[in-house]
Amino acid sequence: MIQVTKKTVSGILTFVLLITSFMIQPLTTHAESTLDLNAESAILVDAGTGKVLYAKNADIALPPASMTKMMTEYLVLEAINEGKIDWDTTTQISDYAYKISANELFSGVGLTQDKDYAVRDLYNAMAVFSDNATTIALAELIAGSETEFVKMMNDKAEELGLSEYKFVNSSGLDNDSLGDDMPKGTDPNASNLLSARSAAQLAYHLVNDFPEALEISSQTEVEFEDYKIENLNWMLPHEATFLQSFHYEGVDGLKTGNTDLAGYTFTGTAERDGTRLITVVMKTGSKEERFRETAKLLDYGFNNFASEELFPAGHQLEDKGTLPVAKGKEKEVSVSISEGIAIPIQSEEAELYSLEYNIDEEKLNDNGEIVAPIEKGEKLGTATLVYEGEATDHGYIFDQESVVVDVVSDEAVEKANWFMLTLGAIGDFFGNVFTTAVDWIKGLF
Repeated sequence: MIQVTKKTVSGILTFVLLITSFMIQPLTTHAESTLDLNAESAILVDAGTGKVLYAKNADIALPPASMTKMMTEYLVLEAINEGKIDWDTTTQISDYAYKISANELFSGVGLTQDKDYAVRDLYNAMAVFSDNATTIALAELIAGSETEFVKMMNDKAEELGLSEYKFVNSSGLDNDSLGDDMPKGTDPNASNLLSARSAAQLAYHLVNDFPEALEISSQTEVEFEDYKIENLNWMLPHEATFLQSFHYEGVDGLKTGNTDLAGYTFTGTAERDGTRLITVVMKTGSKEERFRETAKLLDYGFNNFASEELFPAGHQLEDKGTLPVAKGKEKEVSVSISEGIAIPIQSEEAELYSLEYNIDEEKLNDNGEIVAPIEKGEKLGTATLVYEGEATDHGYIFDQESVVVDVVSDEAVEKANWFMLTLGAIGDFFGNVFTTAVDWIKGLF
C-alpha cells in the first residue's frame, strides 16, 4: 500500500505547476505570423534603437487625425527649449480658435475670448484631451498664424526625416471642417497624412528629444478652468471601472486620434524593465479596438524581444583582428569596433548575428595594406551587423538597413624612417629578382 504524505502531495503539485507553466508559456509568446491585427496599418518600434519589430502596411500614408498633434507638441516643446516662450507665457483666443471651440461637433474644453491662457494649460488640454482649439491657439502663438505654423510643421518633418507626411493644419481635423479659416495655400478638401512608420518616427523624436512630453501624456486627468478633463488614452490607469480593463502596465503616452475619414488611430508607448516600445495603429474600427490592437503589439514586443549586447566595444573578428601595414615600424595593426552593438532580439537568436568589415579603400595601397602613419583610434572602415536567421527583419524606422559602427585602430603605428624604407625596398627588389630567376630556371626543365 502506497502511503501519501503531505510532502508527496506538495511535490506532485510543484511538478504539475512546473509542467503547466511550460504548457501555458507558448500561448503568451506569439510568433509574428499569428499576430493578426485589426488595423489597416501598424508598426512596433524599439524606442532606444529605432529597430522595427513588426510592421503591417507601415508605409501607406493615411489620415492620422489627432495624432497630428504630436508635431504641434514637438514644435511647442522646441520653442520652450529655445527660450522663445515658456510654460507661463500667456495668449488670448482668436476668432478662429474660438469658433472651433464653440462648435459642438468638436467637443472641446470650451474657451473664452478676452482672457489670458497660459501655455501650460493650453498644452495640457491639447495633449491630454486632444482639444483642437487650444492646439490652434498654440500654433498661432508660435508662428503668428496657423498658415505659417503649417509651413513649420512640414519643414520640421523633413528635418526629422519623416518618410511619408503632409501637414495641412495643426489639429488633425479635415480641412473642410475648418471652412474659410483653413490655412492659406492648402487644399480645402485635404487632410493631414502620415504613414504608421512616419508617425512612429515622429513619436521616436518626441519621446527622445523631449522626455517631458511623457510626464504630461501620462496624466489620467488634468484641471482646466476649475474642472477636470479626462485623458482619452484608456491604456493609462484610470479610476473608472470600465476603463480599467484597457489599462496596460507601463503605458505613459502618447496620442489618440479619430475622424470619419481616419477611423480610430493611436500612437502608444510603454516602458518595462528599461525597454521602451512605440506602437502605431491606424484605421481601426472603434475606440476600444485601437487599444486592444495596441495591447497585442506591446505583448508581442515585450514577450518576444529583449535587448542584448551582441558585440561589445573593442570586439575583434577572429580572422580580422589585425590588418597588414605598409611603410610602418610595425607590419600590422590591431583593429576592433569602436562601440558596442546592442539591439532587441528574439530569444536564442544571438548566434545568428555576425559582423562584416568594410575597410576604407582610400586607406589601402594596391596590395591591400594600411599605409602608415596610423593614429590610435583612427577610423579605418566600418562594421555592419548582419542577421542570418529566418525571421523577417523589418530594419529600422529611418534610412538604414542595419547597425553600422566604426572599425578603428587599437594602437598607433609610426611611419618607418627613410633608411628602413630603403632597406625594405632593396629587400623587395632582390626578393623579386630571386623569384624571377627561380621561375626562369624552372622553365628550362
